Amino acid sequence: MKAITLPTTQWRLSEGDSDIQDMLARELPIHRIVSRILTSRHILTPDDANRYLYPSLNNLHNPLLMKDMQKGVQRLIRAINDREKVVVYGDYDADGVTSVAVLLKFLLDIDHTVTYYIPDRIKEGYGLNGPAIDMMKADGVTLLITVDCGISDHEQISYARSCGIDTIILDHHEVPQNLPDAVAIINQNRKDCNFPFKHLAAVGIVFNFLIALRGRLRKDGFWENKKYPNLREYLDLVALGTIGDICPLVDENRIFAKIGLELITECKRVGMRALKEICGVENQVIDSGKASFCLIPRINAAGRVASANEAVRLLLTEDIEEARLIAQNLEIYNRKRQAMERNILKEILDEIERTIDPEKVRSLVFASEKWHPGVIGIVASKLVDRYYRPTILISLKDGIGKGSGRSVADFNIYEGLKECDSLLLSYGGHRYAAGISIKEEDIKKFSGMLEEIISKEIGVSDFVSQTNIDAICSLSEITHELVSQIGRLAPFGSGNPEPVLCVRNINVTSQSVVGNNHLCMRLSGDGMSYNSIWFNKGHLINFLSGPAIDIAFTPHINNWNGVYDIQLKMKDMSLPANS
Repeated sequence: MKAITLPTTQWRLSEGDSDIQDMLARELPIHRIVSRILTSRHILTPDDANRYLYPSLNNLHNPLLMKDMQKGVQRLIRAINDREKVVVYGDYDADGVTSVAVLLKFLLDIDHTVTYYIPDRIKEGYGLNGPAIDMMKADGVTLLITVDCGISDHEQISYARSCGIDTIILDHHEVPQNLPDAVAIINQNRKDCNFPFKHLAAVGIVFNFLIALRGRLRKDGFWENKKYPNLREYLDLVALGTIGDICPLVDENRIFAKIGLELITECKRVGMRALKEICGVENQVIDSGKASFCLIPRINAAGRVASANEAVRLLLTEDIEEARLIAQNLEIYNRKRQAMERNILKEILDEIERTIDPEKVRSLVFASEKWHPGVIGIVASKLVDRYYRPTILISLKDGIGKGSGRSVADFNIYEGLKECDSLLLSYGGHRYAAGISIKEEDIKKFSGMLEEIISKEIGVSDFVSQTNIDAICSLSEITHELVSQIGRLAPFGSGNPEPVLCVRNINVTSQSVVGNNHLCMRLSGDGMSYNSIWFNKGHLINFLSGPAIDIAFTPHINNWNGVYDIQLKMKDMSLPANS
């Protein structure tokens, strides 16, 4: 077993221009530590800082900059005017579910005939399929709008066209070399797309599509004697899909998340109220953390172990009793999902303990007939967190494997899978997450090929998790005012992580292990003393001997029995000689 050392990660101090930091602190005005945090995120002017600190819908980009946006809007308007039957076809994760709900709600609100379809994860799998298209043809559907899928479904979209069904694609996944035969392909990742922000979730593309659609309908006089829809009211759903897909919370995504989380806290949507109740957070401010660990897993759980249709119904219903019944079902599905994950994770950890030294490999690939394909992606994420290695888990059935992969910052898993194309039946995804289909007989060869591909880019010793330090400060600078200002940098998540500060030469005056292996310490220095918590690190309690340590942490306000106090949420610690 690997010896425990401190620090547990490699520390990297962000460098910044002190003159720019002074200018931002003076002109905004903000605490000097906050100005350091801003410059570490490449926010270097007062205008950029104001857009960052005060996200506004006025700062959204023009949706018509997206390639094919005009084509897609015009085709849907033709369908609206001619009363064509339209189907919204989505994916079964939070991004797909919210994308379906947002587009469906808008079209239903303008009294258009529209239905939706989300494939069964087990029976049909991801993306379009022929039998579903056959059902649409039989029902007289003439326009299909795919959300969070479609970009790689060449054969299916050609088949739909042969059946008299046009397709509009709203998808954010990596764009293949050859595009499907669709009426419009709206994806910011297209090389010929001039939209300046390239990291939208599918639900973000849907929201931009609705801005363009609403504007065109307004220009055409559609809203005379009709209620004009307020798209801001949709941002609670846009926020959930964006955060759920772990998209960078910068630029437009930051605007969506900031406003959307405020709407979730206000809780005007019936389904959201029921979901918050079942999570026990109905009276709490919802930040990105509560959204990620409370709300989103329950939306995802429906598509993982049951039917994503229930999650869509929850988000659209206006009946609180129906919403509460659905929320109870989602809670049951989520507990089932958690039990499955625990069993799969234990099985893999036991196998690693018996057969593999994770320090000597660059990737982890495992397969089993016993694993539910709906939960292996989450387990893959946990293995990446634990071992910091690209990981692919594969669920086997009848000689065919469906796999979910997760990766680290140093390796683009989608590009890696491209090089394994000869061994894969299909694949898709993006830099950090991907899905594959593969014959069982090819898995061993695939594992070796992936290992070789990664070895060309990254040495085994380079797989080291990093802690990025935004600023070095003293313990006396950690005040309620500073913590309040840091709070203005939220919502935190991918691309905008919680700020990490460093204080050197701190004394540990007491320590204990609480809860599920959490390390609590009282830390003193510079005439100040604060409580700290280091989640899942109770086993380090015996390594805290010595006169002083350096700490990396995020300060936050802890509410305990109505008492609000500053607590240091630990990220790492180091003996001074090692930092």
